[in-house]
Amino acid sequence: MDQPSGRSFMQVLCEKYSPENFPYRRGPGMGVHVPATPQGSPMKDRLNLPSVLVLNSCGITCAGDENEIAAFCAHVSELDLSDNKLEDWHEVSKIVSNVPHLEFLNLSSNPLSLSVLERRCAGSFAGVRKLVLNNSKASWETVHTILQELPDLEELFLCLNDYETVSCSPVCCQSLKLLHITDNNLQDWTEIRKLGIMFPSLDTLILANNNLTTIEESEDSLARLFPNLRSINLHKSGLHCWGDIDKLNSFPKLEEVKLLGIPLLQSYTTEERRKLLIARLPSIIKLNGSIVADGEREDSERFFIRYYMEFPEEEVPFRYHELVTKYGKLEPLAVVDLRPQSSVKVEVHFQDKVEEMSIRLDQTVAELKKHLKTVVQLSTSNMLLFYLDQEAPFGPEEMKYSSRALHSYGIRDGDKIYVEPRMK
Repeated sequence: MDQPSGRSFMQVLCEKYSPENFPYRRGPGMGVHVPATPQGSPMKDRLNLPSVLVLNSCGITCAGDENEIAAFCAHVSELDLSDNKLEDWHEVSKIVSNVPHLEFLNLSSNPLSLSVLERRCAGSFAGVRKLVLNNSKASWETVHTILQELPDLEELFLCLNDYETVSCSPVCCQSLKLLHITDNNLQDWTEIRKLGIMFPSLDTLILANNNLTTIEESEDSLARLFPNLRSINLHKSGLHCWGDIDKLNSFPKLEEVKLLGIPLLQSYTTEERRKLLIARLPSIIKLNGSIVADGEREDSERFFIRYYMEFPEEEVPFRYHELVTKYGKLEPLAVVDLRPQSSVKVEVHFQDKVEEMSIRLDQTVAELKKHLKTVVQLSTSNMLLFYLDQEAPFGPEEMKYSSRALHSYGIRDGDKIYVEPRMK
């Protein structure tokens, strides 16, 4: 069979990791020495290869010499081939089958939908634990073939593949723990439930940027579908009903949820969103990436009670009654104005006269003297002021600094200011 035209994996590998282009070993890896053959192999005598090879966006279309791949890549554990021009699974298989310790493989943005993945080719992927097929437009038939031939697959990435439906595999994949299937067009819960059937051991399900509109499933069925689900990401989904949030409580092991950018929460403030979600999800220990501390949970649950206490009975969620049982019926929080006072009422004493006045606290002592000049019939230069705090144990304090603001004295309603003439 003629080798496909274009740059080969081995050609790119030699160029990138030659001693001239990659002179030093970087991180985990090794220098691989291959002696020259009598026939004068064009292969480099030595390459400095790390165990993690990044060959993305290199125009690779084919494998190249398989013996050379085997000689150079025996120690490689991670391989990034994203954004190349690989369209034939046979060529991918030639590469992978000669990398015996490969555990991570990234084939994103290669046009692999143009060929069919046969089971004998997929068998060369058997040791891979993490497989990335983002934007490869891999069909579900291809995915099923991979699942049957990769017994140790733990993480699968299927983002940006234009999926509108999910096709169930004829066999379950018991090993898969993480499924990243964001940026597709999965709108109907009947498609999502198929993922639970295919991947019963799933720990993490990332569904962000799918327009999932509702979770149409009974509580018992949800628990059976996703018995081991610990984390779910529903960022920018189409959920618009609190009932869908309540259904997340049906996953028996769920402890981490991401729910930003959903229509349901758009009308709430940032504080309301977080507190209402925490209160409705009692088992969650991390929300939108932030740990939920015990104190925050109690604050949120008390907030939830007060939030719904004035709602009509038919609109009050069941969770409200559960929390009232836990905390009792709470009093509404008092409205406290924490803004600083702008003015106070004080008693101004001068000789035997007492006059109640309202004074602004943002003015200075000098400005207050001008204000008092007509009241006490003294010039500002001939005026001494003394401030008496109602609770002060040391008597009146002279207000001797003309530029000092009145609020810095802590003046309150009912305090006294004494005016005396300066002694000549």
